[in-house]
Amino acid sequence: MEDDGGERSSFVAGLIENRAKEVGMAAFDLRSASLHLSQYIETSSSYQNTKTLLRFYDPSVIIVPPNKLAADGMVGVSELVDRCYSTVRKVVFARGCFDDTKGAVLIQNLAAEEPLALGLDTYYKQHYLSLAAAAATIKWIEAEKGVIVTNHSLTVTFNGSFDHMNIDATSVENLEIIDPFHNALLGTSNKKRSLFQMFKTTKTVGGTRLLRANLLQPLKDIETINTRLDCLDELMSNEQLFFGLSQVLRKFPKETDRVLCHFCFKPKKVTEAVIGFENTRRSQNMISSIILLKTALDALPLLAKVLKDAKCFLLANVYKSVCENDRYASIRKKIGEVIDDDVLHARVPFVARTQQCFALKAGIDGFLDIARRTFCDTSEAIHNLASKYREEFNLPNLKLPFNNRQGFFFRIPQKEVQGKLPNKFTQVVKHGKNIHCSSLELASLNVRNKSAAGECFIRTETCLEALMDAIREDISALTLLAEVLCLLDMIVNSFAHTISTKPVDRYSRPELTDSGPLAIDAGRHPILESIHNDFVSNSIFMSEATNMLVVMGPNMSGKSTYLQQVCLVVILAQIGCYVPARFATIRVVDRIFTRMGTMDNLESNSSTFMTEMRETAFIMQNVTNRSLIVMDELGRATSSSDGLAMAWSCCEYLLSLKAYTVFATHMDSLAELATIYPNVKVLHFYVDIRDNRLDFKFQLRDGTLHVPHYGLLLAEVAGLPTTVIDTARTITTRITDKENKRIELNCGKHHEIHRIYRVAQRLICLKYSRQTEDSIRQALQNLKDSFVEERL
Repeated sequence: MEDDGGERSSFVAGLIENRAKEVGMAAFDLRSASLHLSQYIETSSSYQNTKTLLRFYDPSVIIVPPNKLAADGMVGVSELVDRCYSTVRKVVFARGCFDDTKGAVLIQNLAAEEPLALGLDTYYKQHYLSLAAAAATIKWIEAEKGVIVTNHSLTVTFNGSFDHMNIDATSVENLEIIDPFHNALLGTSNKKRSLFQMFKTTKTVGGTRLLRANLLQPLKDIETINTRLDCLDELMSNEQLFFGLSQVLRKFPKETDRVLCHFCFKPKKVTEAVIGFENTRRSQNMISSIILLKTALDALPLLAKVLKDAKCFLLANVYKSVCENDRYASIRKKIGEVIDDDVLHARVPFVARTQQCFALKAGIDGFLDIARRTFCDTSEAIHNLASKYREEFNLPNLKLPFNNRQGFFFRIPQKEVQGKLPNKFTQVVKHGKNIHCSSLELASLNVRNKSAAGECFIRTETCLEALMDAIREDISALTLLAEVLCLLDMIVNSFAHTISTKPVDRYSRPELTDSGPLAIDAGRHPILESIHNDFVSNSIFMSEATNMLVVMGPNMSGKSTYLQQVCLVVILAQIGCYVPARFATIRVVDRIFTRMGTMDNLESNSSTFMTEMRETAFIMQNVTNRSLIVMDELGRATSSSDGLAMAWSCCEYLLSLKAYTVFATHMDSLAELATIYPNVKVLHFYVDIRDNRLDFKFQLRDGTLHVPHYGLLLAEVAGLPTTVIDTARTITTRITDKENKRIELNCGKHHEIHRIYRVAQRLICLKYSRQTEDSIRQALQNLKDSFVEERL
């Protein structure tokens, strides 16, 4: 397998659909040797569910069938890839390659778990499209990469996306989870970061990818979330454990998870005639993987020492399943029989090449020993040549760097070069304050050095075939080790590290329930609070009795920030992290929907209003009773009467569900919802007016606050003529008087219903209370007394 180092995507995705609007997807991770299958009904003609999954996997290759088999009104997955993912490599495979029967057989043979444990017998009947996509994906990988997937080595998951909270691609952008809208904050030198960038303090590539996956698809299982939170509790209360784990995790190579792919994929047999650069590269990667695995296994005793006295379930389970697992000692013993004990994983290119050439113990293969001597001789000759040039041309600071592409080359500071370089130097290139160059002698030695190293790699691979087969027998143990290290990296180096850098008690442990309220006391925006020291905290309370909040306030008062803040706090809670709040209890959310921003979509020939309506339609079609919906303005891009009517109608529809909705608006008329529907609560951001200027306090308060003509105040600041402002003020006063009279009429008409509903709301709160029985009895008596007094 080719090395896909760094954080570049290692996913290959297969897509297929039918005329019933069903889409099947298979996402194969080449890095961790895992296959994720999903099949779902595409409810949107713009393929929002498919876009969400593709955003999550971020594949480097997408495999599709050649002809369109989509329902009427759908463009087809092939056309979707052309329009929206033009930078991704698209592979068109014959329809016959998407064979669901063959896909089921492949998964039975390749999956690490038994077919019954995977539920393959029932899954095959209902979700055949994802199996068809899997067949095409595996076929392409084996053909393109020249490998065979080892039997019983793949980690296979079904419907992986929908076992977690679902955040659609539009919401990911609106909430700035992965990338910020703007890198620089207006009026400051600070760089704005996304939530992912803020928590990206992981030390391994696998940990970084796991963090990204968790932010895009947070957990829904309360037990798993609480297990992570228990671990955080112990890390925050036990500094010795926290710092000990941080130091030990540094001992493991950054690319530990990558080692798996070289044991899960077996190269196809090749003849001597086709052995060349690619085979040398493959051999080098295989040797590197064994060295990396050896380095990781050598660090396990240090991990065991740190985790020995851990109390929480997660860390204790890691100690029991990994640190006390004899299979790792057995693998380490097998490696020690053929690999030199002094060999360690290295990131410096030439050191890594040297370690790979001398990985195998001396005396095992005579041809390998000869190739090693040639490698050493050419390496020494190259360094002698550099010393010779330093003296001959009076270049005392001539350096001899190395990279995998060029091999050795000369680096000379420009200040040492007077005029032109001697003619012996070739390929002269200016690079910053230095000059990079080579010579004919160096080029010749580089070729011989690279050839000797390639011979070392191929001879070493031949000698390590038996070791590779032995290690493949324990592939499940290596999978477990990689998963554990990625999880520890995320919890320790990301969650715990980020929390430890904040002032004491700024982050708190959230409580999660299946049917309780959403209550956040003194919550803060996790990203903006690190930029603004005087960030103002705000609270939220929603329950079955108050499932809609209407947030009002002028432009720039803080509404959009508040909506983002609520969603980000919920996401942090459901990935198992502390949240920036004094207290938080979260009803587990299965989907987050957002409708924010106003802009045209030129690609789809949609106006601002049409874009709003499409986003709103997607929400209406997919909302569930456990969803969290935030809407920042609706209906502003059309006529005022149609816009108000649409916003009102959407609110009434959402009120009929048990979903929690936060609706930010400038329309004062929407405050009337609270006079008719008792499960609506109106809040506002307080603004002080001084000398006809708005003083934003960014404080959320109950009820409506009518800031008289704040739009006119801003227009006056912008420089509109006084006569225009005065006329507009007269007109808006008349309209406001009529609306106030209508609101007073509604309040009187629905007062009794609201009073009864408030009692019901308090009873629901007491239902989820953790107070003592006597306290609850006293609260019930107080509630009864206040209700009787109101009626008198």
